[in-house]
Amino acid sequence: MSILEKRTLTDPAQNPTAKQFKHILVDTPGQIEVFVWSASGSILLESLASSFPTVIAYVIDTPRTSSTSTFMSNMLYACSILYKTKLPMILVFNKTDVKDAEFAKEWMTDFEAFQAALREEEEAGAFGGAEGGAGGMGGGSGYMGSYLNSMSLMLEEFYRHLSVVGVSSMTGQGIDEFFEAVEEKRKEFEQDYKPELDKKRAEREKEKESRREVELGKLLQDMNVSTRTKKDEPETVSDAEEESDTDEDDAQAGQADRRDDVGLSQRYKTALADTSETGQEDSFTRYIRSSNV
Repeated sequence: MSILEKRTLTDPAQNPTAKQFKHILVDTPGQIEVFVWSASGSILLESLASSFPTVIAYVIDTPRTSSTSTFMSNMLYACSILYKTKLPMILVFNKTDVKDAEFAKEWMTDFEAFQAALREEEEAGAFGGAEGGAGGMGGGSGYMGSYLNSMSLMLEEFYRHLSVVGVSSMTGQGIDEFFEAVEEKRKEFEQDYKPELDKKRAEREKEKESRREVELGKLLQDMNVSTRTKKDEPETVSDAEEESDTDEDDAQAGQADRRDDVGLSQRYKTALADTSETGQEDSFTRYIRSSNV
C-alpha cells in the first residue's frame, strides 16, 4: 500500500518529472476462494478501498463459458464475489478474438435467448457445450435444466448492477470500452460505496473506543482492588504499633480526601448557582445535572 500511495498520490508540483498514474491493475491469480474468502483478501481489499476508488474486474474465459452450465457457474461466482466484497464490479469476457462474447451479453439481457440455448442443449442430450468436448457432459438432465432455469430467473436482477465488456488481451480489442466501464464504476464507487465504507469504518472505530474504555475501567478497578487487599499479619509488637500508626495516618488522609471532595462539590454547586443568571447557562446547568455529572 505504501508503494502504491507513494507512486500515485505524489504532488506534481513537488516532483514534476514523476510519472502520473491514472489506473492501477492489481492481479489476484489463483483460486477465487483463496483470495475472496480469506482474511488476507478482505484486508487487502479494505486497504485498497480506503485509499483509492476500487473496482472489481471479474475476468471470464469466453471460449470456455459458451455452455449454459459453465456460464451460470461463472455468474454465481461473480454474484458471490460482488456480495462478499461489496464493491462495484465489471464482468470482462476475455479472448474475444477466439469467440465473440455477444452470446453471453444476450443471455444476460434476454431471458428467452438463454432459455432457447438451454432447450437446445437438452435436446442434444448434453450439458457442457463446445468446451466440454464433442459430447459435452453427455446425457441431458431434467434436474440440471430446471436448476439452470431457476438460476437465470434469480440472477436477472443481479445482472442489472453489472457492467459487461468483451476484450481481447491478444489484439487489444475492447480495452477502451473496459476503461470507460472502469470510469463509470469509479463514479459509482464515490457516490454509493464510499459513504457506506466510511460509515462502517466510523462504526469500527467507535467499537474500538468503547472496548478501550471498558478495558481501562477494568484496569482501574483491578488497581483499586489491589490497593485494598488485606495486609500481612504483624509478626512483632513493634510491627503492630507501626501498622496501627500507618492505619491512623491512612484514616486521616482518607478523611482529608473526603473533605476535599465535599469542598470541591460545594464549590461546584456554588459556581453553578452563580452562573445561572442567563438562559444559556441555565440550559447548560440542566444538561450537567441531567447527565449526572
